[in-house]
Amino acid sequence: MKTGILFDLDGTLLNTLEDLRDGVNYALTQCGYPTRSLKEIRTFVGNGARNLITRSLPENPTEEQIDSTLAVFQAYYKDHCQIKTRPYPGVLEALTQISETYPIAIVSNKPDGATKALCAQYFPGVFALGERPGCTRKPAPDMLYAAMKEIGVEKCVYVGDSEVDVLTAQNTGVPCLSVTWGFRDMDVLTAAGGCHFCQAPQDLPTMLTALIGETHE
Repeated sequence: MKTGILFDLDGTLLNTLEDLRDGVNYALTQCGYPTRSLKEIRTFVGNGARNLITRSLPENPTEEQIDSTLAVFQAYYKDHCQIKTRPYPGVLEALTQISETYPIAIVSNKPDGATKALCAQYFPGVFALGERPGCTRKPAPDMLYAAMKEIGVEKCVYVGDSEVDVLTAQNTGVPCLSVTWGFRDMDVLTAAGGCHFCQAPQDLPTMLTALIGETHE
């Protein structure tokens, strides 16, 4: 039975943090709120755009404040998500090597339009799925199941950089390989139950093969 490799996007394959910060701060400024630092945004990302904006607003925002700020953010970020964003060094080479052996897909809580735009630029031909209506976002398993079906696999390993990704893999019943170069520190990953860690993108191919051998025999 063929095993697939599913990847998170932000903090795993792409360093999107500066564009996210700039987009959030544009929206906050336009709506009359204080801006946020890169360090703050790093801790806010991972649970979708709405949660990112909710966390970035001053404490206890109303639904109306969230909705209006989110709309400004989404409109701006759609056209400015590729300004400073880049793949982490070694990621492109690792994905090329992995795709020679395993079907791959990308699953992100980033809005589907931005996810597809970024993946079309950096990972052309790879199936990519972002947050969209009708498919509950991570850590629910729905997005992983949809991606697995699309690439024709019944088993997978999920690769991500956050506690959300660890929980997503747990909820889906698949192994998780947590990368340590992303948006979360090791203590956050271990507290969430992470137990397999990759320190550098060039180690992904061998670590994934070993993990599949351990868990899918």
